[in-house]
Amino acid sequence: MKQLKSILAIVRGYRSRQWSYVIFNALASIFSLFSIAAIVPFLAVVFDPATADAIQPAGFAWEPEQLKSFIDYKLKLFIQEKGSQQSLYYFSFAIIILFLLKNVFNYLSFYTIAYTRSGVVRDLRKRVYRKLVDLPVSFYSNERKGDIISRLTNDVKEVEWGVVGAIEMLFKHPFYILIYLSSLVVISWRLTLFSVLILPVSGYIISRIAKRLKSTAQKGQKKLGEVINVIEETLGGLKVIKGFNAEHQIKGFFDNKNEQHFKLMLKLHRKELAASPVSEFLGSVVISAILMFGGAMVLNQTDAIDGKFFILYIVAFSQLITPSKSLTESYFRVQKASASFERLTEILDSENKIVDREDAKTVPHFEDRVSYKDIHFSYGDNEVISGINFDMKKGQTVALVGASGGGKSTLADLLPRFYDVSKGEILVDGHDVKSLKIRNLRGLMGIVTQEPILFNDSVLENIRLGNQEASLESVQHAAEIANAHTFIEQLEDGYNTNIGDRGSKLSGGQRQRLAIARAVLKNPDILILDEATSALDTESEKLVQEAIENLMKGRTSLVIAHRLSTIKHADQILVIEKGKVIEKGTHQSLISNNGQYKKLVDLQGFA
Repeated sequence: MKQLKSILAIVRGYRSRQWSYVIFNALASIFSLFSIAAIVPFLAVVFDPATADAIQPAGFAWEPEQLKSFIDYKLKLFIQEKGSQQSLYYFSFAIIILFLLKNVFNYLSFYTIAYTRSGVVRDLRKRVYRKLVDLPVSFYSNERKGDIISRLTNDVKEVEWGVVGAIEMLFKHPFYILIYLSSLVVISWRLTLFSVLILPVSGYIISRIAKRLKSTAQKGQKKLGEVINVIEETLGGLKVIKGFNAEHQIKGFFDNKNEQHFKLMLKLHRKELAASPVSEFLGSVVISAILMFGGAMVLNQTDAIDGKFFILYIVAFSQLITPSKSLTESYFRVQKASASFERLTEILDSENKIVDREDAKTVPHFEDRVSYKDIHFSYGDNEVISGINFDMKKGQTVALVGASGGGKSTLADLLPRFYDVSKGEILVDGHDVKSLKIRNLRGLMGIVTQEPILFNDSVLENIRLGNQEASLESVQHAAEIANAHTFIEQLEDGYNTNIGDRGSKLSGGQRQRLAIARAVLKNPDILILDEATSALDTESEKLVQEAIENLMKGRTSLVIAHRLSTIKHADQILVIEKGKVIEKGTHQSLISNNGQYKKLVDLQGFA
């Protein structure tokens, strides 16, 4: 019941559609019963000749026995008046109309649920995606991309089927079961009582199968996430795999994950698919028992039921098996969907600790300085930044250098609040960055990462990211500053050329120049450059470095540099080692100190 409630909570916004679904299913179930009940007139023609006397009952009443007598009398009277042949024509036409109405309302109910299920998928995927975009960068340190993609695709699909199952469980199958069960009571309450007493056995067996389904479904979806993650990593690292002749190794790794998923899904399907044949077999056992018990009642005349109504009873009961079996399948769908919904809920309920305070304020422009005050930061229990202090005055360039893994990129990521400091504070014009609105804070900054982040869209839209109102002239001017305009003009469709997944249609240098053009277009007060020229060839590097230097004039720039030749004019250089500042000064002063910076310079052959 808990799983059913959680699934139904998703469809609250579609209540009007649900009411339509209820009405259409109620009408469909009624006409379904009438179409089945139409067998009685045919049986009356066959078993009771038109010349048989129609004995009028004492009167009409809603009691089962008198209701059957009244219907029997009216049928015989109709057959006597119209004749057997003519009666068959009337009955045949009536059946056509009844089946037509039944299927019309069935179609309307299917259409209604199709809108609901598609809408739920759209809304749920939208909620999860927006949550993924809003969650901090730290969330993805512990998550696999493949698993997240699996949740957005396969888990959402399972929830879709669970929604269908839940709605059918409540608003479809019960109507059919109630309608047919009521008709069985009218035909013979004694026979129906016997049938109901033996049905719980099948229900118990099916429930035992369902209990183990949910946990297996959860394991299967998790393992599928691992398979998708391997695929995603393979596609991203195909050059490395081929370059190291590691095809056989990566294939074996994938085959192992794929085989594990195969075994889990086989186990899941074995349990899931057992429900239908088991319920159908148990239904046949029940029908056989009814045939024996009911046949004896007809032969011994222990109940007011004759041959034609007994046949109607068997036909109606057989129709009861279909919605009962479907009810079981819907129950299994809900069980599987609840496992998937829990995986989606893990994302939706994930806490985003990097949010605006209630009293968060905005600053229109950057005016004075950025200050790092006794900064500490840890990834879990591992402290990577330990008590760093420095200031960046407006218009100054501060460079961070040192060996990889020292904490340079982490220091830069703390400024736009991709992460929050564990201890200490970062001030922008005297305001703690935690006291500023995140959108306002990041609006002051332009970022160019070491690995250019581009999207499967046109050149124009990649440069205009975050600045959709920019004119084509502004975009072209930014591209010229970044030394990108010339190669863009040579592309097939110029600025409207699609650059492929992650800019795969461009060279490394071209990708980086687009990323720089994007930062130029934003025209920010503060620049964060994470080795922005590392992917450029020698010629392009010189031109782009000049453009960046022009761009940095009058702005505060935090530069992470591995090529020390690019930061020799920085106002302040910090040498970072193991999360601490071990040297600080200008290029010339640090060379004169003959310390770690001098060693790094000598290693790069730069004097």
